Amino acid sequence: MKFKSDSSHFDVSGPTVAVVGLGYVGLPTALALCDAGATVIGVDSSPERLRDIARGAVDLLPLHHAQLACASAGARFRLTPDATAVRDADAVVICVPTPVDARRRPDLAALSAACASVVEHAVPGQLIVLTSTSYVGTTRDLLVEPLRARGLTVDEDVYVAFAPERIDPGNERHTPERTPRLVGGAGPRSSRAAADLLAPTASAVRTVPDPETAEMAKLWENTYRAVNIALANELADACHSLGLAPAPVIEAAATKPYGFMPFYPGPGVGGHCIPCDPHYLLWQLGKVRQQAPLVATALAANSRRPARITERALGLLADSAVPAHGARVLLIGVAYKEGVADVRESPALEILAGLAEAGAHVAYCDPLVPSLRVGADALHHLPDPHTRPWDLVVLNTVHPVHDLTWLCADDAPPVLDTRQRGPLTKAAARAATGVPPAAEATA
Repeated sequence: MKFKSDSSHFDVSGPTVAVVGLGYVGLPTALALCDAGATVIGVDSSPERLRDIARGAVDLLPLHHAQLACASAGARFRLTPDATAVRDADAVVICVPTPVDARRRPDLAALSAACASVVEHAVPGQLIVLTSTSYVGTTRDLLVEPLRARGLTVDEDVYVAFAPERIDPGNERHTPERTPRLVGGAGPRSSRAAADLLAPTASAVRTVPDPETAEMAKLWENTYRAVNIALANELADACHSLGLAPAPVIEAAATKPYGFMPFYPGPGVGGHCIPCDPHYLLWQLGKVRQQAPLVATALAANSRRPARITERALGLLADSAVPAHGARVLLIGVAYKEGVADVRESPALEILAGLAEAGAHVAYCDPLVPSLRVGADALHHLPDPHTRPWDLVVLNTVHPVHDLTWLCADDAPPVLDTRQRGPLTKAAARAATGVPPAAEATA
């Protein structure tokens, strides 16, 4: 194996790296490693996902599409559903999803299966890096202890570390190469090996004392965001009650150069991180009878947000003397975030379902999401919504490709801006496709 150590660093020149899980984290990770000179084996259990990657039909930034095209044309990037392929790798990077179930409890099925497979096929001299967000202690429970049970001494025979993913989908300012990484090894040699492997793919690498510190840091990051999103939505509602537009207030507060980071209101939280990760922390704390009431309250507020938006939409219809039953309502954007095609945990799904349950005829315009299901019904993207009559338009997620100027005409339908940015003038409609410079409430 190529991970040969000396007193100061590991020689990682030209390693073969297996990336297990090629989703929104794994694929950019694989491309970054390939771009840094590694030979990459992409392992995914989904043949459909592998086919999509092979033909470039995946949701990536233009930069990463270019990387994928180059990697696919070369000999240092291959795809396989065969989990035993990790035996051929000098390093294994695990990037599988860690969702929650319907009761908001951690669903560790994919992570447990992936780690068990990697442990089964691990070979001496190999580095194993876990990146999936999970509870504190996951790395030891699912990798260190099972490897020890196989007779492999961690930090001597094999090297193990946790390096939490920091992928911001759809954001060109925060590509992996421009973002610092954390590494917590199961020993000093593991930390050095993981840091040396990941250094070419990040702006900087910060090592922390152990995997548990890195695991908690990741949970802290996303719990911080969840709490501040709930606060932004609550204060935005307060502004609305006081006759103020939240955006100018937030921008004014953001002129303070210390002690403040702007978060913006929105229809709720979506995606893989904010609706899920803090629940891993609450779940683990509950097992040791430790309460976190502030976090729990924030998560509950975030989960109620789509229903709150639905209520406001129905209220606007009532104000216009339009019965909810039979009302024509259009949602602009159904992805959970600007610039991505991902609808996982998107507030739009609950908003559409709530309006449909009230009897409204719902439709959506989102060129990044050709179709989706709302209950038993299949909906499809409307490419020309300006040609149809609407009783209400709800701005949910505004992509850069959206043209909202038609909503500024004299005969335009009423508009509910879930982001509470103020009146939708023509200038505001043109600017609406811009993403705020700091954290967004829909991210």
